[in-house]
Amino acid sequence: MSAVLASPTHANLLGWYIGFVLTTIIIVIIVIEVQAILVLARNIGVQAQEAIRGLEIAWPHTAPLWDLQTTIDHASNIVSDLLTVRKGLGG
Repeated sequence: MSAVLASPTHANLLGWYIGFVLTTIIIVIIVIEVQAILVLARNIGVQAQEAIRGLEIAWPHTAPLWDLQTTIDHASNIVSDLLTVRKGLGG
């Protein structure tokens, strides 16, 4: 009987079967996770494109804000000049 169990034709392959099943399960899990990451990355890309389009639409309406500093500088100069005139008039 022990000669039959040690025979190459009757090798115990249970360990190999378990290994194949576990490896298959791990590979399937990894593929599912990678697929989820790729779907999320695609969604982020789509949202980024929508945000860029929105910013391109908003740009012409907000561009004058860049000139606001010039307006502030002119207003500061006017106020400074008015204070100088007031001091000169004795106020």
